[in-house]
Amino acid sequence: MNSMFAAMKIKRTLFLAGCIIVSFYSWSQKKETVIAFGSCSDEDRPQELWNDIVNQKPILWIWGGDNIYADSGDTLNLKARYAKQKSDSGYQKLLRTCLITGTWDDHDYGTNDGGKNWPHKDAAKIQALRFLGISKSNPVWRHPGIYNSMTVGEGNEKIKIINLDTRYFRDTLAKVYYKPEGTERKEYRYEPNLTGDVLGEDQWQWLESEMKSSDATFYIVNSSIQILSEEHRFEKWANFPAARKRLLDLLARMKKNVIIISGDRHIAEFSRTNLPGMTNPLYDFTSSGLTHTWPEKWVEFNKYRVGDQIVQKTFGVIKVDWHKKDYKVTLQIRSKDDQVLAEEVVIYQR
Repeated sequence: MNSMFAAMKIKRTLFLAGCIIVSFYSWSQKKETVIAFGSCSDEDRPQELWNDIVNQKPILWIWGGDNIYADSGDTLNLKARYAKQKSDSGYQKLLRTCLITGTWDDHDYGTNDGGKNWPHKDAAKIQALRFLGISKSNPVWRHPGIYNSMTVGEGNEKIKIINLDTRYFRDTLAKVYYKPEGTERKEYRYEPNLTGDVLGEDQWQWLESEMKSSDATFYIVNSSIQILSEEHRFEKWANFPAARKRLLDLLARMKKNVIIISGDRHIAEFSRTNLPGMTNPLYDFTSSGLTHTWPEKWVEFNKYRVGDQIVQKTFGVIKVDWHKKDYKVTLQIRSKDDQVLAEEVVIYQR
């Protein structure tokens, strides 16, 4: 850890009120912050993207969930799978060059599409936090769930990352099986839980406090499941419409410069909407998966989608150019061999 910090020329690391604040000497010279993220990494499949991720020179990697594929509450199984993921030579390169943060999703939580009733969630939490390398001094170790935050940068170039936990407190969903019209194929969808919650009251209060008390210039909210997309039949915040509305209302009320990042879907896309009172559009930037994607492409509607839905193995890159008063944020969906598959540019005011 010390050698990694020395190589990155870190000026200081402070632990304050549940978030990590990290400052770099080199930022004032570069005037650009690069953050990368991704999800859905099966440790038993080829790990093809780490070298491309390292080549982007991110100062931070954000795990979006499904960081391993365990689907088991067995502690030894979790430990072995995390150890295999962590030992990959490409990921080891990343660990030597940048900081790590993140959250979990269902397969590293321990059960497919799981929620609050999973009996092994506390044992899974310990293994997840150890894998992410989150210090024992961080408050995440002292409260239920894995929600946590980190702030990078200094002055008017601070970025705050808020990692939500969409599993530990999430209410239940009813799964309904059906045959699409004209086919004999059996599929499933989730019935909306009209009054159900995703975060739990303590996490809601924490989220509001994290945004209110911060003087960061830019915010990244990390949700393992998509927040904006409504039409698809899989897991999403729209399965809990009251909770989704509460989250979007909170983000609008805070009036911060914020984007959402999400994973889970094994596809990549940009979703965008305008919230009342927010100057800039709100993006939900989905990047998934790192090791596998859909075996075939089908038509999937998303009224918030900007551009194309991308069915490839991808990772996300967020570049913040601080050179001017109105700073520029470039969102890139990237794949192997330095390919930029899609890009969005947003101008924000400090």
